[in-house]
Amino acid sequence: MIRRYPTPLPLVRPCCILTVCLFGALAASSRGDEAARPDWPFVPLKRPAIPEVRRAAWMRNPLDAFVLASLEKEGLQPNPQADKLTLLRRVTFDLTGLLPTPAECDDFQADTSSDAYERLVDRLLRSPRFGERWAQHWLDVVRYAETDGFKLDRLRPSAWRYRDYVIRACNDDLPYDRFLSQQIAGDELEPNNPDALIATGFYRLPPEETNGSNYRMVRQDILDDVTDVFATSFLGLTLGCARCHDHKFDPLTQKDYFRLQAFFTPLIQRDDLPVASAGEQEDYRRRLAKWEKDTKELRGKRDALLVEPRRAIRDEVIATFDADTQKALNTVERKRTPLQRQLAALAGKQVERRVSRAHRRLDKDRRAVYDELQKKIEADMPTPLPTAMGAVNLPGEPPVTYRLATGNYNRPRERVEAGFPECLEKGTGGKSRAELARWLCRPDHPLTGRVIVNRLWQHHLGAGIVASPNDFGAMGDKPTHPELLDYLASELIRGGWTLKRIHRLIVTSATYRQASSPNRNASADKARSVDPDDRLLWHARVKRREGEAIRDAILQVSGQLHRRMGGPSSCPQLPTAMMENVYAWDADAQTCDRNRRSIYILAKRNLVYPLLAAFDQPDRVNSCPVRPATITAPQALAMLNGEFTLTQARCWADRLVAERGRDTDASIRSAYRRVFNREPDAHEIEAAEKFLTHQRQLIDSGSDRNGARAAWVDLCHALLNSAEFLDVD
Repeated sequence: MIRRYPTPLPLVRPCCILTVCLFGALAASSRGDEAARPDWPFVPLKRPAIPEVRRAAWMRNPLDAFVLASLEKEGLQPNPQADKLTLLRRVTFDLTGLLPTPAECDDFQADTSSDAYERLVDRLLRSPRFGERWAQHWLDVVRYAETDGFKLDRLRPSAWRYRDYVIRACNDDLPYDRFLSQQIAGDELEPNNPDALIATGFYRLPPEETNGSNYRMVRQDILDDVTDVFATSFLGLTLGCARCHDHKFDPLTQKDYFRLQAFFTPLIQRDDLPVASAGEQEDYRRRLAKWEKDTKELRGKRDALLVEPRRAIRDEVIATFDADTQKALNTVERKRTPLQRQLAALAGKQVERRVSRAHRRLDKDRRAVYDELQKKIEADMPTPLPTAMGAVNLPGEPPVTYRLATGNYNRPRERVEAGFPECLEKGTGGKSRAELARWLCRPDHPLTGRVIVNRLWQHHLGAGIVASPNDFGAMGDKPTHPELLDYLASELIRGGWTLKRIHRLIVTSATYRQASSPNRNASADKARSVDPDDRLLWHARVKRREGEAIRDAILQVSGQLHRRMGGPSSCPQLPTAMMENVYAWDADAQTCDRNRRSIYILAKRNLVYPLLAAFDQPDRVNSCPVRPATITAPQALAMLNGEFTLTQARCWADRLVAERGRDTDASIRSAYRRVFNREPDAHEIEAAEKFLTHQRQLIDSGSDRNGARAAWVDLCHALLNSAEFLDVD
């Protein structure tokens, strides 16, 4: 049921922005502008009729009818289709994040069949590179990281399993309703599926102060973060604005906030979720039991040495905690309340970590005995099975959830039960996260389908139908094509929630295939006046590659890209100047490990790989639905002066010379085909030859470097710094 706004009061002088927005929204509603209605995003999803248009021959699929109808209403025309190589480069980037190879360009150019483009799209959708590309978009939204943040920024050793899960889900075309459900309630819905357990790593993505002292506050901060990001990621709502008071602009109350949070209050963190097979687990238990029996005496002697230092450290650490956490840790486990069990689990990790270093307090003689015992104990210890970090329900009754005055955990008000926001589902609720997942996946849910198809449209067309993908509310952008959004959402659900089907629908549309140059449009002058921001989609947008795609393309061009998928993250070489940073990592020993795709780079919160930082990588603390596309001096410095770019230019130059020998013309053509996916024109060949000659003479006269090789390095370096390489037409 939809919450309806009351009849407006007689018009008075507005005294705050809320009044202005409310009256503006009501006025728009009275004009019949459905997209401007304040309750627009909360209206149940219905499949719209496909509009009739005059230039139907232009259309490739039903999506185009909605775009064309809006253009014809304003007396505008769409752009003609882009040329084949432009489309190849565009769709390859959008679906895989990489460049097409020269061989792929030749094959596509030679294919004159009527469905050549559609078969190209199908091939790209089947590529394992697709998952690596589209997982990054989702990881931005859920603010994925592999470290805790805060001062210590401690590593989360198995966090990468969540990243790999998202990549697999994209490649396998896991239906979105199941992808969503596994993250929200995988432990409840599919307890025997390792992937579903890994998916609950969604709840382990918030920053966490693992060295804190007030674990009541740490617990509440985690719950607030999960609630906020759940709402923005799956619902496209800024529900976090209702944490301290009723939302100022959307029909979301503070009670709604804490009713939703009540679904998550039973959660307890787990770092030992099993991902091995049942047979592997049984075999490990057998080997572990034998090891424990064989080392029982040795472990007893070791533990006897550590009794006093362990007790002293435990007492010292617990004394630094807040009173509630101290009481929880000092209460016998079987007598702890649900809240105390959660506090003990959170704080216990710090206690255990500190206590594990108790042997450092032994004197020299006792330390020697300890070291000898530990060596014998570890000699035949079975290798632990792989585990994942995630979350499960606390056994027994969950902690009570209260509405918190001003969002302060020290100011509880009335008790609340788990339930859905009333503007979306008045009078009903649920107790489990499984019920929450099922509610989200209802075919008529107002937001779930709309939000995810809008994210797909945004990354393909350069802007969402709703340009604020995390905010479908009153203060977000209104949809430019609301009926198109609803059609896409209904198609998603009708097609079994498979996202690849929507990808294909979008990238095979005539709208997507348009040329980007406004000057190719017959109604360009009028279009610039009526729609200067291209909100009506009368031409394609030029897109800037993200930092990850830039780095991957550089490695691809140089021949150094290593395509091994999955597993623990890679640590590429950091610039020399960064190695003094306390958060710096040591580079992988093998070059192939350093040069994997950028999605596999260690995702630290307190240190970002410099090239990615220059090109607007998100901060990994906040959900990022749309990356800014800035043009700044640090970007030019990273590309021109960065050690990585120059190293790859050298690798590429050596490759060119090795492949083409002394044939300068052939080498120039090869370079252009590899980096721009096209042949250079006569002017570009002449300019490149002059540049090589000039650089060779300049270097030979003033340096001990090999002038010929260095000139090629400089040319390759220049091509990698060009706008044509960084942008996608």
